[in-house]
Amino acid sequence: MSVEVAGLTKSFESIVLKSITETFASNEISVLLGPSGCGKTTMLRCIAGLERPEDGRITIGHRIVYQRKPAFWVPVERRKVSMVFQSYAIWPHMTVFQNVSLPLRAAGMDGRLIATRVADVLDMVGLKDVSGRSATQLSGGQQQRVALARCAVADSPVILMDEPLSNLDARLRVAMRGEIVDLQRRLQRTVLFVTHDQEEAMSIADTIYLFHQGTIVQKGPPRDLYENPRSRYAAEFFGRANIISRRALETANGTIRLGRLDLAIPDHLANQEFCLCIRPEKWRIGPPDANAALNGNIRKVQYLGDRTELWVDTPIGEILVIEMSSRPLRPNESVGLRVEASDVRFLDA
Repeated sequence: MSVEVAGLTKSFESIVLKSITETFASNEISVLLGPSGCGKTTMLRCIAGLERPEDGRITIGHRIVYQRKPAFWVPVERRKVSMVFQSYAIWPHMTVFQNVSLPLRAAGMDGRLIATRVADVLDMVGLKDVSGRSATQLSGGQQQRVALARCAVADSPVILMDEPLSNLDARLRVAMRGEIVDLQRRLQRTVLFVTHDQEEAMSIADTIYLFHQGTIVQKGPPRDLYENPRSRYAAEFFGRANIISRRALETANGTIRLGRLDLAIPDHLANQEFCLCIRPEKWRIGPPDANAALNGNIRKVQYLGDRTELWVDTPIGEILVIEMSSRPLRPNESVGLRVEASDVRFLDA
């Protein structure tokens, strides 16, 4: 079941959502990504019915749940969505079974059906053996599984997740990412997942929606957003990037020169400011020579086991290079840097 917003606008002291129109695909994990205050959580709360927008329309499946004109509003309990909060929202005085069965009991389901359904879902999330325990006896990861199980058992076609892993330690966060993806694939539900963590977003998303100051500035599969950012903001949000200003480079006859590498300037950027983006892992290091794109001297080396990070001083400034080999490289060593033209991205400045 898809979720659509059209012209969605919401303000508090300032505008938080700026007339956003977007469709979040059915049976996929759509990740709403961006820094604090960019509007992603407000979007989720508007879809859930926890916030009322000032303008626009929200449709879940083919059913309108909010529109301004003519005025229409479906309350949160009738929107057929489930939500996992950052704080888990687990009742401490209830057992695991009682917490997970809450939506079914609220719907008036027969007790025997509840028992069967809850047992199946607890088995699915690995909590069948602790169903009788109090929620206060569970670890953070187990409590998060309870929250996921409560969403799964409700049979809601749409699950909303607001920073659900932020309270877990780093190792557990990584494990829970895989569990969320596995659960979504089994249940075939539509998931909208809010996070500020780009690695988390890339690891679970079918589609990422990158927010900036109340708008969606780029969307697409994780690989596309990393490999083909359309702006400096997107390039720097998704991992590390060498950003090189047009002003630092020579230009002539519709080309720009990166050391000894000539690149054709895209037509739409010919008469405006732009910059180049090159990911650190795209560079190749060799001996300095006339065929290198750039020659320079290593200023700093950090060996990190699976990779080596190097900062190289060049005629156009410092370049960060990530080498996956373990060959020894030392500060003050002269090197040549090579990069393929296909790995250079032109960005709006």
